[in-house]
Amino acid sequence: MSEWLPASAVITGGASGIGLAIAKLLAGRGVRVMLADLPGERLDQAVASIEGALAQPCDVAEPGQVEALADAAFERLGTVELLLNNAGVGAPRGRLWEVDPAEARRHFDINFWGAWHGCRAFAPRMIAQDLPGAIYNTGSENSLFCAVPHTAAYIAAKHAVLGMTESLREDLPEHIHAGLVIPGWVFTPLGDPAVMRHGMDVDEYAAIVVPQLLARRRFVVSHRSNLKRIDERIEALHESYAAYGVDDDMDVRDVIARLRGG
Repeated sequence: MSEWLPASAVITGGASGIGLAIAKLLAGRGVRVMLADLPGERLDQAVASIEGALAQPCDVAEPGQVEALADAAFERLGTVELLLNNAGVGAPRGRLWEVDPAEARRHFDINFWGAWHGCRAFAPRMIAQDLPGAIYNTGSENSLFCAVPHTAAYIAAKHAVLGMTESLREDLPEHIHAGLVIPGWVFTPLGDPAVMRHGMDVDEYAAIVVPQLLARRRFVVSHRSNLKRIDERIEALHESYAAYGVDDDMDVRDVIARLRGG
């Protein structure tokens, strides 16, 4: 797949970590970037670090603020060809039954609903501008397996982002791509610095990721060691189906195709 270079990009969670590192690399290729994050000094410093970057304060948990972000982005950038729904926070820790459900819901408001709001606000406008575009949601290795113990809310939210993104792909017309960014362990402000510092350098990570974004890959990956855990899950599924699965002709997709005369 040939490289695609968007003229403009909006990145939520753009004031630090993965979002800021990607923004810097895109800007270095001539992409106009808008950084969206909570208002404050961190956002101000981030936008000042990238020549020509724009800032838009936004709490992605609030759908009205995400709609305002979309309004501002299309007004100030003219077009939005790449959207990276990247904003996220660390999770409440503890065994599932020890976590306050209200705290878990607040976590979903950012890590899942934040991405949902971004897709909902931007997708129709990106479709209407009739330019090649892409919407990427930031998942995690925790979208594919349980990487971090005692973080059920985080793992559940990231699994949900995977499912939402895969469904979104089928809702979009051909000129708008949707994909999932799947970070492994990267040194970001998401967790305890004493632990996070053992992860991959964020600039090194961005250098791996950006070419995949520009190739409009379905899955944007980094840490190949993740395959070990992914394979464990897939192998367990295969074992269960081999032992207990019933041979039939009821694959949902195949049935739908038959009913439609396909």
